[in-house]
Amino acid sequence: MTAVTVPGPRLRATRSIGAAPRWAMLQRELLAHQDKAWRLFADRYTEGDGRLVFRDRLGVGPDGRDGVDDFYEPFFNWPTLYILGGSADLLPAARRHWSGVTAQLTEMGMLQDGLERGYDWFHQGEGLLLFYGLCLADPDDPQLRQLAARFANFYLPGGPNYDPEHRVLRAPHNGSAGPRPGFSDEEPYFPWSLALHPYGLPLDGMDDVTSFGQLAADPERARSYGRAMWDRMGRGDTIVSLAATGLATNAFLLSGEQRYADWVAEYVGAWRERLDGRDVVPDNAGLSGAVGEYLGGRWYGAHYGWSWPHGLSSVGSATLVGASNAALLTGDAAFLDLARNPLDAVLRQGEQRGAEGRGTLGKRWDPHLRAMDADRTLMVPQRHNDSGWFDFTVMPGQLPVSLWHFSRESQDQERIERLRAGAGWDWTTVHTQRIKDEAGHEEPWYEFLQGRNPGFPERMLRSALDSCAERVEAIENDPVDPAVGPDILGIHHWQNLNPVVTEALLQLTTGSPQVLYNGGLAHMHLRYHDVGGRRPGLPPDVAALVRDIRPDRTVVELVNLGSTARSLVVQAGSFAEHVMHTAQADDGPAQDVGGPYCCVELPGGTQVRLTLTMTLRGGRPTCEAPVREVAR
Repeated sequence: MTAVTVPGPRLRATRSIGAAPRWAMLQRELLAHQDKAWRLFADRYTEGDGRLVFRDRLGVGPDGRDGVDDFYEPFFNWPTLYILGGSADLLPAARRHWSGVTAQLTEMGMLQDGLERGYDWFHQGEGLLLFYGLCLADPDDPQLRQLAARFANFYLPGGPNYDPEHRVLRAPHNGSAGPRPGFSDEEPYFPWSLALHPYGLPLDGMDDVTSFGQLAADPERARSYGRAMWDRMGRGDTIVSLAATGLATNAFLLSGEQRYADWVAEYVGAWRERLDGRDVVPDNAGLSGAVGEYLGGRWYGAHYGWSWPHGLSSVGSATLVGASNAALLTGDAAFLDLARNPLDAVLRQGEQRGAEGRGTLGKRWDPHLRAMDADRTLMVPQRHNDSGWFDFTVMPGQLPVSLWHFSRESQDQERIERLRAGAGWDWTTVHTQRIKDEAGHEEPWYEFLQGRNPGFPERMLRSALDSCAERVEAIENDPVDPAVGPDILGIHHWQNLNPVVTEALLQLTTGSPQVLYNGGLAHMHLRYHDVGGRRPGLPPDVAALVRDIRPDRTVVELVNLGSTARSLVVQAGSFAEHVMHTAQADDGPAQDVGGPYCCVELPGGTQVRLTLTMTLRGGRPTCEAPVREVAR
C-alpha cells in the first residue's frame, strides 16, 4: 500500500466562498474549453503516432536548413497547460506529438541523434520549447533525462560546437552535426526567400548592391552577395547563440551535474566580457574571440544580431535567456546586466513617434496604436547598422517585464515605469490578439500587479476564451485537405491554429509572464501540485489568483469551487529555487516554512488568501517533483 508524502507545513482554508468569484469561474471555464480544443487540433492535423499531416518535405533548396521549429511549435505550450492543471491525458498526448514529429523530421534528414543538425538559435530556441516543457512536466522520465544530457553535451567542452580556448561557438548554424558554416548546404545565395524583403539588406559596405530588388532580379549578383554573407556572417559566434545555454540549464535541472552550470557561466561570462567598456553589447565574435573579426571591426552585423533581420527582438531575447540561465544556476545576479544593456541602449535613443512611423515587427501593436488617443507614443530603434539606429517601434513589453519579473529589482521596475510614462496608449486595456508566441499582454498584467487595473483578471480570461474560440472556429472551417496537409510554404499553418492559450493562466495562477519564445525556460513565480492526483497543476475545481509578487511579499488567493475537498502543494519557483520563510492563511498566524513548499487543504466551497514571505533563488534549483508515493 502507498501513501503520499507532502513537504512543508500544512495550512487550511476555513472561509466559505459565498458567491463564487467571477475570475475563478472563468479560469476553470478556460481550462475546460482548452481540454476540448487541443483534442480537436490533434484529430484534425496529426496522425496516429503524433506526427503532423504533411506530404511535402524539408531540407531542399537554398533555405533547406529551415523548418524544424515549425513542426514542434504548434505544441509548444501543451506541456505548460498540463503543468497548470490541464487534463491528465494532455501530457502523454504532448509526448506522443513530440516523438512523432521527431521521427518525422529524422526521416527527412533534419535531425541527428534527436536534435537539429545545425541551424541558428533564434529558431532552434523556438523548436525546443516543447522539449523543455516535457522535461519540466515529467522530470523522472529516463528517456527525457538521457536526451537532455546528450543534447547539452554537444555544446560543452569536448563537444563539436564549442571552442573552450576562445569561448565561442564555431558557427552561427550549429547543432548535433557540429558547426555548419554558411547558411545552406547548397551554393551561397541571397535572398533565400522574398519574405525577407521587409528587413532590407543584411550587409553594410556593399556599394554595388543598393536594393533588395537588385538581388531578387539578378541570380549572379545574388550568388556573389551570398558568398559575402557567408564570409562575414556565416562563421564565428553570434549573440543569439546564448539561447543554447537552455540545453545545459535543462540538463542541470534534471541531473544536478555541476559541469552544465559551469559551462553556462563560462559561455555567458564570455559575452559579459565582450560588453565591458562598450555602450552596447556586441553581437559577434570571430573564431579568435575578437569582436568584429569578420565584419571590419563592427560590433554589429552578425546573423540575427543588431543589424538584420530583427535586432532588439533577437538580441534582447538571447541576452535575457542567457543571463537568466546563468543567474539561476550560479546565484550571481550580476549576469543580468547583460540583459539590461540592450534595453537601455535602445531606450536612450527612444523618440515620440506616430503610428505611421512604426517599423518592422510591429503587427502586435496595431490594436494599441489604433486605440490610442494621443498622436504619438514612445518608440525605440530595433536595429543598428553603418547609418546608425533605425527601425523604430514600440519596445516589446515582454522583455522589460520578464527581466523585472526575474530580478524583482527597482532598477528594472524603473525602466518599465519610464516606458509607461512615455506610452500614448492605455496600459490597462486588454486587446484580444494572438500571434504565435502567445504573449503580448504584459502591460495590463503589470498594471494589475501595481494595483492600477483591478478588472484585469476577468477581462484577460474572457480574452483568452475568445482567442481559444477563434482558433476552434478556424480549425472547424479550415479549407486545407486534412489528408494532405499544407505544403512547404504553409508550415506556419499549424502554429497559427494552435488553440492552447497559457499566457492568461501563467499570469494569474503563477504570477509569471509567458515564456520567452526563442528558447526561454519557464520562470514561474509559483507552481502547484495536486496531492490527490499525484501530478503537477491545480486540482480539479481549484482556481488561483496571484495578486502581489513583491520580493518580500507574495499574495495568492485559492478557491475551491467544488464540493470535494482538495489538497495542493504550493511551490516557490518553477524549479523550487525560491525559499519561503513564512506562510500565512488569511489573518491567521504565520507559519515557518524554511523551504520551497507548503501544503494547503481546501475543503469544498472554501477560499483562502495566502501571504508568503520568501527569498528569491535562495535554494538550489531542480526539476524534482515534491509529491512522492512511498511504501506504507
